[in-house]
Amino acid sequence: MIPRLDAAALAVGDGPSLAALGAAATGVGFATVFNTALSAERVDAAIGTYRAFFHLPEAEKRVVDMARTGSNRGWGAAGSEQVDPEANPDYKQFFDVGYQVPAGHPLGDKRFYAPNLWPDDPEFKRVISAYYDDAVEVATGLLSAIAKAIGADAAHFDGAFEAPMALLRGNFYPARPDWAGAKDFGIATHTDYGCLTLLATDGSPGLEVRKRGGGWIPVSAPPGDFIINFGEMLEFWTGGRVKATPHRVVGGLDERISIPLFFNPSYDVNVAPERSGQVMLAGDHLSARFEETYVHLQGKS
Repeated sequence: MIPRLDAAALAVGDGPSLAALGAAATGVGFATVFNTALSAERVDAAIGTYRAFFHLPEAEKRVVDMARTGSNRGWGAAGSEQVDPEANPDYKQFFDVGYQVPAGHPLGDKRFYAPNLWPDDPEFKRVISAYYDDAVEVATGLLSAIAKAIGADAAHFDGAFEAPMALLRGNFYPARPDWAGAKDFGIATHTDYGCLTLLATDGSPGLEVRKRGGGWIPVSAPPGDFIINFGEMLEFWTGGRVKATPHRVVGGLDERISIPLFFNPSYDVNVAPERSGQVMLAGDHLSARFEETYVHLQGKS
């Protein structure tokens, strides 16, 4: 079962809510949350902004094509990401923006802090930038609740997110193409690479979560509710207490917009399990996984 949780109750340490979050984090790997600082109206506005961009002529989107860069900023065309090497490249489009560090910052040369690419429309930048900032705040609060829910101190992750590798993505899943076969997906089966994912959707079905015993659970949430799930980095960081769960989007008869915030710590944070004696920098983990996924980064150091 995937629980639906009140974010305000989690913030004040409500016992049953934290227990349900802990069970989700260590079990099914997914939950939904409501009553956050991001209203349904804000989510609808962001979805509409992305939808308008994705329906632009391709020539206009190519102006901000991330394939011209060595990072993941801007528009990704259909087929530019492949999350499962056994499947074909994903047929979705997407648009990525990330955290900006000030000039001269010691991490400024890392691709995770590359300059954002923006369309000419200033309204796009205004809406998406404001949404990004508030989504980061929501994710920060949820991560504190997760720490408490799994028996760690509420400040367990404090200091690890000073320059977060937080990536906001708008996903555009068109109606499943007529040519799509058994190896074609909006996004193929995968686990998220990072720490915590905060996902808004337009309410359309499509997301499926793999059950621990096999089979799939459909998950959807209306604007104003958020789907959260836990990534490989958080599973590793917590010594396996938190579980990263495979999921996919097959695609259906209608187009679908989703907005995940991939919330990850600063590049140079050691995310190896406590007292393990190991070192795994958050940025090194993401670098390896991105180079396996983004077609335009494959073969680059």
